[in-house]
Amino acid sequence: MIAQVGAEASEALSVIHAEAFPRPWSAAEFARLLANPTAFALMHREGGFVLAWAAAGEAEVLTLAVAPGARRRGLGAALVAAAAGLAHARGADTMHLEVAEDNAAASALYAKLGFVQNGRRPGYYAEDGVHALVMARALPL
Repeated sequence: MIAQVGAEASEALSVIHAEAFPRPWSAAEFARLLANPTAFALMHREGGFVLAWAAAGEAEVLTLAVAPGARRRGLGAALVAAAAGLAHARGADTMHLEVAEDNAAASALYAKLGFVQNGRRPGYYAEDGVHALVMARALPL
């Protein structure tokens, strides 16, 4: 159900991202990110993916997207858990992420997975002035 994908999946990632976010990333942006050897993407066949990186003992979730029609089925949790496992296998001991302060569903998902808030970035999402919550947890999940 979950498979690692590379830059060849950039178009599919951008389509799912566009379904999930009002300001989606382009296929070219995904391809550029995935050209970095520390970055990886995991895709769920039902319509979701996670993009993350792992380097120097740390990992970060760059984006998690689940298509609206595939939500509330555990895809997001499965994708984050799989990314955490891969990051840990690549030597990461911690994983962090930023989530929009007004995204209660995502914050609840991350909290359920053991992430705790350890910071706040005012105006992080500059286009609408929304603050970001910085969350982290030790690996493995």
